[in-house]
Amino acid sequence: MHTPVALLLELGIILTASSLIVAGARRFALTPVPLYLLAGLALGDGGIAPVPAAREFVDTGAAIGLILLLLTLGLDFTAREFTASLRRHRSSAVVDLVLNAIPGAVAGWLFGLDAAGVLALAGVTYVSSSGIIARLLGDLRRLGNRETPAVLSVLVLEDFAMAAYLPLLAVVTAGGSWWEALFAVLAATAVVGAAVGASSRWGHHVGRVLSPADAEQVLLRVLGFTLVIAALAELVHVSAAVGAFLVGLTLTGAAAERARTVLGPLRDLFAAVFFLALGMSADPGHLLPALPAAAVLALITAITKVATGWYAAGREGAGRRGRLRAGTALVARGEFSVVVIGLAATAQDRLAALVTCYVILLAVCGPVLTRLAPTRGVPSRMRAPDRASGMLDKPRPSTAASAPDPARSEVRSG
Repeated sequence: MHTPVALLLELGIILTASSLIVAGARRFALTPVPLYLLAGLALGDGGIAPVPAAREFVDTGAAIGLILLLLTLGLDFTAREFTASLRRHRSSAVVDLVLNAIPGAVAGWLFGLDAAGVLALAGVTYVSSSGIIARLLGDLRRLGNRETPAVLSVLVLEDFAMAAYLPLLAVVTAGGSWWEALFAVLAATAVVGAAVGASSRWGHHVGRVLSPADAEQVLLRVLGFTLVIAALAELVHVSAAVGAFLVGLTLTGAAAERARTVLGPLRDLFAAVFFLALGMSADPGHLLPALPAAAVLALITAITKVATGWYAAGREGAGRRGRLRAGTALVARGEFSVVVIGLAATAQDRLAALVTCYVILLAVCGPVLTRLAPTRGVPSRMRAPDRASGMLDKPRPSTAASAPDPARSEVRSG
């Protein structure tokens, strides 16, 4: 079998550069996500060092990276715990939708877009990036924080909303009738509901099948099963990320720990490819004209996302610092926005440039804001407001299953 030399060379350069990015980020206690995105801009079409031979591999690897990120995120929680958290955050979902979809819809109307464009831009400003935020929570060791269940609940509720939104957008963009749109939404909602019910009821049986004694078999079975479920989810117009997350929820206890251990290195590899691919999807030359409008929209919706996280974390009993951490964690936009561009922006170049610029801005600035959010307590004399409100920032044990992973065992102040 002949392997193209250009492919090997470009992949070698990409992986070597990625290792340097990680080393530099670790040196300054930062997450490498923004650096991956900027490197992707340099390597994409219109960048300073394009890698055409490796592009197909990167695009495929990006899809696998997102699936692995959401799978391992689901491994940190049980279906019962997460269902309870979702019930508690139904009002958070409403706040999230109102605060973040409306600015996009208004912006689309002001830009003179048609109904499909307005709907598309509303979706872009509404949904945060599950892939970026999942990586951030692990990198910053915040999975055990008091506010983290609120962040994850908002993310997954958004992903579930996307299960209905994406079929609706596809029908509206194609000029379909209202009954076609309604049927697409109802079908997607029914599939997600059935998947959640099956995960909760029969998850322990799945865990026994997917967790043999041999580590190699664990890797092959869990990854293979997850990819099949992700493919089925996409087939019925539900996000593959939602399918992967549900698989993670079905594995608990020892099965989840074994899967997390064997999948960790593979997840890190393909997660890096995922973030590089997000950056490579943009042409820097097309972004400059849209930069002013995108910057204004990014500023507005960054503020509304912080407000969303503040409200949701408050429902978990988090204090002011925990609420601020939750809000900044939700700022990043990413993979779903890229999907929206593919569905609605092919015939609207202005929308494609605006959305791409908007996503790059928040995908880079969001992790930086999250890293700068306060993590330590303050002297007692400065904590009177928290005490008065009954929301002291106390440590909170993780709601997830126990595991020796440092990201889960290290509990920060909430």
